Amino acid sequence: MSGSSQKIAWVTGAGTGIGRAVAQSLAAAGWRLALTGRREAPLQETAALLPDGALVVPADLTDQASIEAAVAKIEAELGPVDMLVNNAGTNVPRRHWHQLTPADVHTLVQGNLTAPFLTSLAVLPGMKARGGGLIVQVASMAGKGTSAVSGPGYSAAKTGFVAMSAALNAENGIHNIRSTCICPGEVVTPILDFRPEPVSAEDRGRMLQPEDIAAAVLFVSTLPDRVCINEILVTPTWNRFQAPLAQKVAAMA
Repeated sequence: MSGSSQKIAWVTGAGTGIGRAVAQSLAAAGWRLALTGRREAPLQETAALLPDGALVVPADLTDQASIEAAVAKIEAELGPVDMLVNNAGTNVPRRHWHQLTPADVHTLVQGNLTAPFLTSLAVLPGMKARGGGLIVQVASMAGKGTSAVSGPGYSAAKTGFVAMSAALNAENGIHNIRSTCICPGEVVTPILDFRPEPVSAEDRGRMLQPEDIAAAVLFVSTLPDRVCINEILVTPTWNRFQAPLAQKVAAMA
């Protein structure tokens, strides 16, 4: 991807957090953008931050018809999608086994696995027809192992998300299509407000920021087609879950 002004990027979950930072980063690099999320108002706020604006396409990404309509609008008004950034995701406050309801499980799997699966599926035919494309999947370190903080539903869905990206590369590399799965650790985004235990200002100051993940997305977008970065694992340098043990080790004689 050259990142020229003619390239089209479709960013999901673009109304806040990582999605907004990705949109700003790609816009600064010359990409033309389509922004998708459930709520139009945050998407319009993101678009207003971009030098040349963006096409705002609200959609329910768990609904196939809604996705098809979004892709059709993007192609009609901007052109074919060169890069899809699957960033949309969700969690619930009561997230542990003894707290989860069937409705919660449905929400977690639909929002964190079904949605990026369907959007990836939607752009693949066009990418194949044009001889290539890039999909960046913003998953989570919760997809690389169990996480007591994230909860079983979120972790299971994100694990499937990571596997989906790997399977996409296994079958579609021959079509010059690349899928990069970025797995961030804790990032300061609005989803933190859903944590069962509040996160302190001090801890938030040590966490990854949305622009850090946006920088990773931009990096991947600049690589030549022959390069496929399969996964990027990104964690805070100060890992608050490992820090207590690390401090004990540091204090040893």
